[in-house]
Amino acid sequence: MKKRLFLLCILSATFFCFAQTPTLSDTIPPTPSDTTLLTPSDSIPPTPSETAPLSPWKQYWKFTGVLGLKISQTQLVNWVAGGNSNFTGITYANLSLHYKKNKIAWDSNLDTDFGVIYSSEFIPPFKWRKGNDKINFTTTFGYEINSAENSKSMWFVAANGSFKSQYTIGYTYLDDGKRNKISNWLSPSYTELSVGVNWKWGELLSLYYSPVAGLITSCTDSILRPTYGVPIDQTASASLGMTFRAGIMYDGVKNLKIITNFKLYTPYTDKDQKFGNFNVDWDVMITYQFLKVLNVSLTTNLKYYPKVLFPERPFQRVQFQEIFGLGVAYSF
Repeated sequence: MKKRLFLLCILSATFFCFAQTPTLSDTIPPTPSDTTLLTPSDSIPPTPSETAPLSPWKQYWKFTGVLGLKISQTQLVNWVAGGNSNFTGITYANLSLHYKKNKIAWDSNLDTDFGVIYSSEFIPPFKWRKGNDKINFTTTFGYEINSAENSKSMWFVAANGSFKSQYTIGYTYLDDGKRNKISNWLSPSYTELSVGVNWKWGELLSLYYSPVAGLITSCTDSILRPTYGVPIDQTASASLGMTFRAGIMYDGVKNLKIITNFKLYTPYTDKDQKFGNFNVDWDVMITYQFLKVLNVSLTTNLKYYPKVLFPERPFQRVQFQEIFGLGVAYSF
């Protein structure tokens, strides 16, 4: 009996010891899988670019354009095949600034260039001559009137202003070594103000029509006034008419940019220009950039102004200029 009681005491003590012994889960620290996982957004603090809102410039403004320089040079010495030494240099810029916030839109464009030409064939002392000279500035301010959201088709009530001129004196050169002045700063210049309706398809296409457009033709050089239809005793003449504009800016292909602007204007009442006889301006620029800095470009300018008179028949003519070249350019 005593032996059985002693064995029972030993078994009781053994069970008590095992009940107090820590298990494996109590002795090994918990693994990451046993704890709550942190997401990347919980463990990594947000960067300033993720928390800070976009600047007003990036939200509402867009600035694009092309800046370039084209140069070509040929030097001939005792070259029996013939030819003449020459040099051509052209610097140009086509810059566009766009603003859009809520129902307000404002678009501005500057298209300008200037170039010089040298040729050993030119008669002294006029071996250096002006090749290109252009200032075209246009700005349009509009208020959106269609209520469609997230649509590329937008209608605006708009006001438009434009200015066209050149930087320096232009000449025609005669075979006898003389030259005749044909243009100057603000001689001529064309300033137009109008109100109308503007339709835009995204940033690709813009059409503008105004039934109320005022055109001011300026000529500060009195010698040139008869050439541009300005009275000899006045520095400017004004007319009221209608105008239409169309513009395309395409950059859907990498490194390729196509910009074209077309404009028509006709006056309602003008003794020297009948209604329906349009002033025409059509400018095209196609550029392709490669190797980061090199640029090949084609630029054309077509004009027809019925009041611009040439000294020989036909007195009114279509004016056309084409420039194709390779140079250094920056497109953005």
